[in-house]
Amino acid sequence: MSPVATASDFEVLWSRSAEWERRLAMVREATRFLYQTLFYLEYDDYGREMLAALLTAQRRGVRVQLVIDHFGQRLGGVLMSREQRRGLAAAIAELRAAGARVVFYRPPRWIQRRLAGGHHVKIQVSEAGEALLCSGNITRSSFAGWNECAVSLRGAVVAALLRSCRDIGADVRPEDVVALEVPEVGRAGVQSGHIDVDYWFFNPNLVQGPCGFLGWTGPNDLTDRMVEMVDAARSSLVITSFYFKPTPVLLAAVVRAARRGVRVEVFHSHRDALPATDLAWIAAAASYDQLLDAGVHIHENRHGEHSKIVVVDEAWVAYGSYNFEDAAHDRLAEAMVASRDRAAVDPALGIVAGLRADPDNEQVTSDTVRAWPDSVRTRVRRYGRFKRWM
Repeated sequence: MSPVATASDFEVLWSRSAEWERRLAMVREATRFLYQTLFYLEYDDYGREMLAALLTAQRRGVRVQLVIDHFGQRLGGVLMSREQRRGLAAAIAELRAAGARVVFYRPPRWIQRRLAGGHHVKIQVSEAGEALLCSGNITRSSFAGWNECAVSLRGAVVAALLRSCRDIGADVRPEDVVALEVPEVGRAGVQSGHIDVDYWFFNPNLVQGPCGFLGWTGPNDLTDRMVEMVDAARSSLVITSFYFKPTPVLLAAVVRAARRGVRVEVFHSHRDALPATDLAWIAAAASYDQLLDAGVHIHENRHGEHSKIVVVDEAWVAYGSYNFEDAAHDRLAEAMVASRDRAAVDPALGIVAGLRADPDNEQVTSDTVRAWPDSVRTRVRRYGRFKRWM
């Protein structure tokens, strides 16, 4: 878990085109080093363009490091055709041949690797002093489908983000960290200042015993921070997540908040947002009765909600990679950046206002649950008990 840090710039990138343009610009403008960590990279038009940009950067002398989660890539790889998988393998081989370091992160213990342990952190950093902390991966789904959110950071916190990449397989050079610790001003044309932020990072795979997460009781410092945020809410709490199926301690905190009178709103994905399977939605739906009974307002987004934002009392916000699910607690490295500064909070309030008005978001009520077809109710009863694995 990283300490309190400062940022000289804090920009929220909700627009899909804005994040994509910023990602590519950072790669194209890098002169010394470029680090990128991903859960999954798809060999579609976005993946091909990013890989081409990384290759060009490496060939002009930039030290490129690409760290992809082994499990995440294998999981996402089922969505690609055989031709796409071959194309990706060839592109990565070409990148390596040019001198880039491409790593597929695997946790240290055999059982962790067998049971879907890995990292879920999406960071991009260059020597220019900017870091991106993102919810999404390099896929068409993330840039032309689902809601996603990234933050662009400058200042001392950038070095903290880069240091954390060591714990998920990056070979972070000490001189690169030092270069980012030098005070600098913000982007040209953007007013810079002193913004207090917390950077929270945790990799459970590095603290577990021989049995991995089986029998592991924590603590996970990042989950604890999420619980602290939820418990601090006094009037309002807004959470966005891919599918809202939090680990029990977090679920209990959300229910506590609603029962003490906090207006709790959850925005996550509809069953149809993930065509490959409805199991993630079933894992979320298994808790609907408990959440609705406590007074939680649940919204399902038909085209997909993949951002990870927590807003407390319209005064405290966190952005990052942490999905509200068991895997984020006991199997995957995750990262979040939190702040009470209006530069961080106000954009989140605008995002939430947009989600409330979005016709793609459908509110779930007790009547909604009662109206489910028998086949859906049967699947929720049958498979919901295995939420931890979905």
